[in-house]
Amino acid sequence: MPAATSGGCRGGRLPARAGIGLRSAHFDAFTTGRPDVAFLEVHTENYFHDGGREPRLLDRLREHYAVSLHGVGLAPGSVSALDREHLRRVAAAVRRYEPAAVSEHACWGHVDGEHFNDLLPLPFTEEAVRHLSARVAEVQDALGRRILIENVSQYLRFRHSTLTEGEFLAAVVRECGCGVLLDVNNLYVNSVNVGFEPLKTIEHLPADAVHEVHLAGHLRREIDGQVLLIDDHGSRVPEPVWRLYAAVLEKCGAVPTLIEWDTDVPELGVLLSEAARADSMLEACRARAA
Repeated sequence: MPAATSGGCRGGRLPARAGIGLRSAHFDAFTTGRPDVAFLEVHTENYFHDGGREPRLLDRLREHYAVSLHGVGLAPGSVSALDREHLRRVAAAVRRYEPAAVSEHACWGHVDGEHFNDLLPLPFTEEAVRHLSARVAEVQDALGRRILIENVSQYLRFRHSTLTEGEFLAAVVRECGCGVLLDVNNLYVNSVNVGFEPLKTIEHLPADAVHEVHLAGHLRREIDGQVLLIDDHGSRVPEPVWRLYAAVLEKCGAVPTLIEWDTDVPELGVLLSEAARADSMLEACRARAA
């Protein structure tokens, strides 16, 4: 495979090119070669331990690729206090791998000592803005750096939400100074499932707050005559998501973009081809801005 051209990146910011999620199915390819992607993203919790193949491999790869740590278990929107041990382990991973980006989800996931293996959405209210902002500020203080928060998929609308998704994310950014990881697939999934115009969400977001984008596939189901989209990260990026991504680039400029694929993971070449399409769109975006 072609050699990576991005070079190593400890700290700093992600390059405004396309990256992929590092998955075990592709460890051998990265052990024996250097596939041409700009950065690699891993789930932070998979790198809490000190030894084993995964940490050793990431130690080597960060010499050649920018790294993004993407958390799935902290759930800063939970009403229960932050899990200090979990946060301590996140901080240890940040110190060890010196990532160019650290992200968590704008969600809740535990209450009264019970933890759920889901990224559960928050209501879009001023109260939830204040709560999530305070928790994200705690995380940023503990890590000594800004983090990004990601919009999550939704399957129901909260009746008492008073803000749009875009207004909610923008308010959290203003309150605590974090950045946004905009999952364009989640945004499209939500627009179909709960019924809103996704371009309006993009309009509400401060362009300079979006520091990373996720692109992924989803599953389409029809239930009792209603279409439901399921965020399963198990297929190529659908055309409506690519079109929405183009609108994001028009608003925010060239933003580091991850191809996210977590279920039914294909051979590496499929992810690289998706990344190449994103890179082509990023290059066109830069050319328009020149």
